[in-house]
Amino acid sequence: MQGLALSRAYYEQHGRPMLEAQFGDVLDRIAAGFAGPGSDRFGFDDDVSRDHECGAGFCLWLTDADYADFGFRLTRAYARLPLIFEGVEKAPVSPRCAARCGVMTIGDFYRPLTGTDGAPQTNEQWLAAPDAALAAAVNGYVFDDPLGAFTAVRETIRTGMPEDVRLKKLAAQTVLAAQSGQYNYARCIAHGEPAAAMLALAEFVRHAGTLIYLLNRRFAPFYKWLLRGMGTLPVLGDLRAPLSALLTDPLPPAEKEALIEQICGAIAAQLRTDGLSRSPSNFLEPHAYEIRQLIRDPALRQLHIMEG
Repeated sequence: MQGLALSRAYYEQHGRPMLEAQFGDVLDRIAAGFAGPGSDRFGFDDDVSRDHECGAGFCLWLTDADYADFGFRLTRAYARLPLIFEGVEKAPVSPRCAARCGVMTIGDFYRPLTGTDGAPQTNEQWLAAPDAALAAAVNGYVFDDPLGAFTAVRETIRTGMPEDVRLKKLAAQTVLAAQSGQYNYARCIAHGEPAAAMLALAEFVRHAGTLIYLLNRRFAPFYKWLLRGMGTLPVLGDLRAPLSALLTDPLPPAEKEALIEQICGAIAAQLRTDGLSRSPSNFLEPHAYEIRQLIRDPALRQLHIMEG
């Protein structure tokens, strides 16, 4: 059983009954779910994933005031839940595993991911928060949230990134994809530097993949899940296969260059379709500067093109 299903079953069979029996007077103050860092929160976990920090468990999120009021009592009750569920040990709750399972404030959950006690507030805060951290802030499931405070932050992060920030990130990823894939890969091969060429290729896949998530208005997860998650994206999600082939298929350099151009051509066409660029070129760098011109915030527009 994967982590998301295990967590929901553990909560339904043991967590919710405990809350109803012992915390009925404050049940409408407690949010429960399973979200945050880790492959199990994305539904990407397998047998290999279970070698660290995995197990049966769920999160209980409280406001600061409620944590001060009954957080310790709730923590004690959570600790008394069964240590084995469906043959799986209970997930550890410790400072090293903070914000993964157990009782925590809403701010304690979001702060390591967004740098604030909730959603980023300014363009600068949005730009500073890594996409992988924002992806972890909105993954998984919320089982119950009668108060709505936790979900309100989650929805603000999921849908509230300012368009200027998205455009800045798009411009950066577009120019970096051009530099690594369309420019530097072939040059590294020509220089007789195959290791450098492989680095350029990996950079291209990472930047092109992140760009595709942004076109879908989604946050790219941690790099090792980037391609796996791409298969679910409606816009250019089918580029997962050729991007994967660049890294795994024993193709000669000329064929890899042709595949890079095919991928970049599809991205360029989508940028034009979305009204983000008017450049007719399949070389992505001109598109990056076209995207930058759409940014209204002068402070963001004046940042280095590769920043984001």
